Amino acid sequence: MNASLGLGSAFRRACMTPSLRKPSTFRNVLPRRTITTQPVSQTDATTLLNKQRLNRPSSPHFTIYQPQMTWIPSIFNRVTGGALSVLLYGFSLAYLFVPGTFDSAHIVETVASLPESVKYAGKFVLAVPFAFHSWNGIRHLGWDVGKFMTIKGVYGTGYTVIGLTAVTTLWLTFFK
Repeated sequence: MNASLGLGSAFRRACMTPSLRKPSTFRNVLPRRTITTQPVSQTDATTLLNKQRLNRPSSPHFTIYQPQMTWIPSIFNRVTGGALSVLLYGFSLAYLFVPGTFDSAHIVETVASLPESVKYAGKFVLAVPFAFHSWNGIRHLGWDVGKFMTIKGVYGTGYTVIGLTAVTTLWLTFFK
């Protein structure tokens, strides 16, 4: 039984000899506990834990890692997806709850009355996340079917997505 527990033969011989089987004698073989414990209140325990957390090293993550084509587009894809979702749901809820003043005719009138520079800036701000998220979605579909999975493929498709995003953004901003 002791062998199945992983106890070494020297330990088994020392602990299981007939003279050491009594609890009082067995206690003398093992080292005594050197850590003392005492009960503490919940607030003291929380304070102690917070002090210990301040002494722990933090993960260096952004401070030491060089930006790479693998994680920058991933972060930007999440940000653009969240931004486009907020825009879609915000517009939909406004259209649903304020139909009299927030309908297509009023939106067209409002946009038509804006200066040209504000229109182009607004189109640019909307075109960047839309273009990037669309092209990066196609990139992810390629990965889903097993294409471009090498480092060279990942970097190549990443730079392609950035280039296509720039061209599409300029086209949507100035020609649509």
